[in-house]
Amino acid sequence: MDRMTTGHELARGLRAAYLALHRRSEAAFARHGVTADQFVLLATLARGHALTQRELARRMSSDPSTVRAMLVLLERRGLIERETHPTDARARTVALTPDGHRTFRTLWAAGDPVRAELLDALQPGEAETLLALLARVADALAPHPAPATPHSPEDDS
Repeated sequence: MDRMTTGHELARGLRAAYLALHRRSEAAFARHGVTADQFVLLATLARGHALTQRELARRMSSDPSTVRAMLVLLERRGLIERETHPTDARARTVALTPDGHRTFRTLWAAGDPVRAELLDALQPGEAETLLALLARVADALAPHPAPATPHSPEDDS
């Protein structure tokens, strides 16, 4: 296979795997009134202390405006709370409420069969290898900051 074909097949394979996981997760969480993306948000918050909305979006590998829309919905349901950041009045921190923690535990259990099927599809050691490969691909495709351009006096005029 040539490089173009391999790259296309790899992209299709990643998309197919993601969509299959997303569909199965949506079905597992639907009866609880939560989407797969909302579950990812709750799971990210369940890992620790309050996060800023920007940090939450970064950890979720999601768009900040999409995260904000989910936060509004989850806040209305009483699953998360947003407060002004203690040291940056422009930022808001997000944390799970007690009801949010209970809901997350319920959702985690609802997703157990999906995660089990995912892991059962892999041989011993392959999950770790797949995680490392996916991290490498994500890093390679992440936006890289533009190189700094030298400043000249003409720029100030």
